[in-house]
Amino acid sequence: MAAITAGMVAELRGKTDAPMMECKKALTEADGDMAKAEEILRVKLGNKASKAAARIAAEGIVAVSISADGKTGAIIEVNSETDFVAKNDEFIALANGSAALVANQNPADVAALSALPMGEGTVESTRSALVGKIGENMSIRRFTRFEAKGKLVPYIHGGAKVGVVVDVIGGDEQLGKDLAMHIAASKPKALDASGVSAELLDTERRVAIEKARADNKPEAMLEKIAEGTVQKYLKDVTLLAQVFVKAEDGKQTIEQLLKAKGASVAGFTLYMVGEGIEKKVDDFAAEVAAQAAAAAAKK
Repeated sequence: MAAITAGMVAELRGKTDAPMMECKKALTEADGDMAKAEEILRVKLGNKASKAAARIAAEGIVAVSISADGKTGAIIEVNSETDFVAKNDEFIALANGSAALVANQNPADVAALSALPMGEGTVESTRSALVGKIGENMSIRRFTRFEAKGKLVPYIHGGAKVGVVVDVIGGDEQLGKDLAMHIAASKPKALDASGVSAELLDTERRVAIEKARADNKPEAMLEKIAEGTVQKYLKDVTLLAQVFVKAEDGKQTIEQLLKAKGASVAGFTLYMVGEGIEKKVDDFAAEVAAQAAAAAAKK
């Protein structure tokens, strides 16, 4: 049996908003497996116990670079320790310059991007010099480069904390802007059901079955209930099935909007700064206790 520490309980509580004792029970039942414990809490407490995916802890910005003809482009995330540095002009220039290099030079990965020329040196030397000047660490986390089937439309939102690039075939300029803004607001995980991982669907199905059992639903109904839950989940997380945020009737889906405009979406990428990253949170009480214990041991 894995030891369940106060730090583990606090981390799970931060992800789920569940009571401390429920977090401890879930971690004990999951033998310390954080993901499994979160799933257990979802069964017990519902979807309010799954904030982790939307939780943004790291700072930084998203930058985009799109060619004049909208045929090639890139989106990049560059992280900093504080939001103050994320607003620094030189930091922003580093991000914008790196995005342009990705679009124009097509580096294979972050290491290859870091070796490309920038200013009087390279991207890496520019980053290192800025770290030395500001006194705060910063890093290029990820990027995606595009070669459009239609036309690339970018959108940056929330002080460059959210960035979108969508590849739109047909339609007009306003449609592209509306689609990019919708993606930033509704945060779909995929274009359609084929882009949603089997792992995510299995988790939704498993949670639905366990919740139904907890509600004393007949065993014969569990698979049907699970399938209904999965279909609802797909409507929530796939772009084409989502209701358009500007729909006047509150019902028109993105798929219907595209059909009405004679257009289609070849693909999209959505970046949210710090997505999936958790900042280290110092447990000062534990640190003080540890220091006191160490001091006592020396006596």
